[in-house]
Amino acid sequence: MVGWRRIVVTVGEKIGKTHLSYAQGASAELVAAATIFAADHMGLPVSTTHVLSSGVAGTMAANKSGLQKATLRNLLLAWILTLPASITLAAGLFWLLRHIF
Repeated sequence: MVGWRRIVVTVGEKIGKTHLSYAQGASAELVAAATIFAADHMGLPVSTTHVLSSGVAGTMAANKSGLQKATLRNLLLAWILTLPASITLAAGLFWLLRHIF
């Protein structure tokens, strides 16, 4: 709830080299909704932000609008580092709280 504006600007303006068209936005949203629905149906955890930003990147690539490589690199690094960082932080916090209480 705190960083929503930064996410909206990144997804809407910084993934591609041009602004999203209405058709691109609708396509990305429909694909994101279908992917999230399928993941939910199969009981798989997904990040809605990751799914939507991938959909936006797909529409930019399909439209040959161009992709901003620096933004895609940052998104990819965030996706790769989120899981191990969360695991490490949760384990550390669990160990700390277990020894305190």
